[in-house]
Amino acid sequence: MTSAATRPGVRRGTIPVFATATAITVSNIYFTQPLLDEIAHTFHTSASTAGLVATLGQIGYALGVVTVVPLADGARLRRLSTLLLAITTVGLLAGAFAPSVALLGAAALVFSASTVLPQVIMPTVVSMASAGNAGRVLGAVGTGLTLGALLSRTAAGLIADATGTWRAGFVVAAVATGALLLVLPRYMPADTPAPHREKVSYGRLLASLPRLIVRNASLRVSAALGGTVFAAFSAFWSSLAFHLTAPPIALGPAVIGLFGLFSVPGALAARYSGRLTDRFGPLTVNVMALTSAALAFVLFGVAGRSLIALAVGCNLLGYATTSGQIANQARIFAAGPAIRARLNTVYIFSVFAGGATGSAIAALSFSAFGWAGVVGTGLGFLALAAAVLAWHSARAGRGPAGGTVAPADAGRAPAGSGPLAAGRR
Repeated sequence: MTSAATRPGVRRGTIPVFATATAITVSNIYFTQPLLDEIAHTFHTSASTAGLVATLGQIGYALGVVTVVPLADGARLRRLSTLLLAITTVGLLAGAFAPSVALLGAAALVFSASTVLPQVIMPTVVSMASAGNAGRVLGAVGTGLTLGALLSRTAAGLIADATGTWRAGFVVAAVATGALLLVLPRYMPADTPAPHREKVSYGRLLASLPRLIVRNASLRVSAALGGTVFAAFSAFWSSLAFHLTAPPIALGPAVIGLFGLFSVPGALAARYSGRLTDRFGPLTVNVMALTSAALAFVLFGVAGRSLIALAVGCNLLGYATTSGQIANQARIFAAGPAIRARLNTVYIFSVFAGGATGSAIAALSFSAFGWAGVVGTGLGFLALAAAVLAWHSARAGRGPAGGTVAPADAGRAPAGSGPLAAGRR
């Protein structure tokens, strides 16, 4: 029997391939983080200098989101995805054999900028989905993205331990990314589906991004929710290692790395939030996600020294972040089929900015107030998210910006009205 996630517009096997592709490519952003100490030893440099490799990777990804993802609204998708995979593979191989930390950083900048394929796949799979099925396909593919982000650090550490060199992690990542070149083009549509295709110059694509923020209420709400919740998520994860290594917990790095594995059940459970989004609308799922995140930080606060409580909280927070993102993307993708990639560009950039802000504030809070400061930081961001959600609920109720996800063709602007008109709905 054909599942709802694969009929009729999505070819059988496409969802698993897309989910795998997002998991592999998003892992390229994160797998370097547990290798930084070994990189510093190899090049006889300081930890802060080696840390620039990860920083350049984050910068590269942000640049890729802004400059590459908008192309998916008008580019030939199969050609674009093939080119991105090829550049990423070459960049990873260059990193594996880099003779200096400077060249390694340059390679990280390149392969991180081109590994934005997940943000091309998300709007593409929604355009391929049948009516009323957007949440389900987003849930399935989004779960792959979350698992890739969670497990990449653990996998990189295990590979480095098994081989005795950090370079092996880059080689494995290059092989996995290169293997996608043999599979993904068979499932990626050659072009954006005809009803949602428009020919726009690259300059106009980029110039339209600020106008989308001004004219699209759904985008503003989703970006605010995504940014604040991911800020809380990043505040926790960026500080967890410091909390676990300090007395009285005093764990080693091997055990700390397992917390990524502990979070897998929550990420898997979030897949079903896509079905809930299709049935009850993004607003309901946002409320569930925010409640789950708040419960997680309450646990972190009252039982922060309990490994069991921390593991349970990790799952609650992982579920909240993933399910909230699924709801947010379902909302914005329903707002304008012809501009989905650009809507996703603004949304993901907002999430990325929120994560960076959360990490920075959490670092200051931990230095000043310890773990309680991190918990307070997370709850503060969640309070902002709750305020946004309350305002949106009061203003929009169960309207298009917060209600049931529209079919794939819903929200298309009438002839001659242009994509931005669709985005205002």
